[in-house]
Amino acid sequence: MRKTPPRMATEDEQLETSHFLHLAAVDFTGIYAVHLAAKDERLKMTRLAMSLLSAPFAAAIALASTKVVDPASLTSWQTVPWYLFALVAAFGVLGVLPFLRMIEAVDAHARTARALNNFRLLYTGRLKQDLDWSPNLPTNPQFPETYAPLTWPGINVMMLAVANSAYLTVGVTGLARQSPNLSLLLISILMVALLHYSVYYVRCNISRRRRYP
Repeated sequence: MRKTPPRMATEDEQLETSHFLHLAAVDFTGIYAVHLAAKDERLKMTRLAMSLLSAPFAAAIALASTKVVDPASLTSWQTVPWYLFALVAAFGVLGVLPFLRMIEAVDAHARTARALNNFRLLYTGRLKQDLDWSPNLPTNPQFPETYAPLTWPGINVMMLAVANSAYLTVGVTGLARQSPNLSLLLISILMVALLHYSVYYVRCNISRRRRYP
């Protein structure tokens, strides 16, 4: 059986319970900061995505108000100018950027929280032994899951995916001057959304294997 060196045993005995309570205070502060940073990052990316997705509408209103485009032409699919469809498609492509950034933000914050769970293992056992108390925080290094599509971050990511898919599909269909068929349009949007979902699924499952940020 491996023996603990005397020096290490002496240093461990010198650690008082107050030191571990200080670690608990640092832990609470750290996990609180992680959740605040995650919320702030998601809000920023959501605002950026909404700004990008609203740009084609603002452009159409500006063109119609300055009489560059006849407002009556915007009421029919066949009479909408091609450059408006190009604008919709372009901002659909740009909308992919906040979508990817939000996935990375969710993954990074989940990995940071898991690293804090590992840190928590350093002191919870000692507090339980000395004070019969330990903080009610997870110690599982695999928690939280990066792939969680039914949580609010996951739902937010998928809503962005659906919006981007709709913009890309409508823009490309309009540029191709195809007659809009509702069934085909919905199927196309679904296929593009599934492509977005595959990116989310693959990226989150890669991050699931990483324990550290």
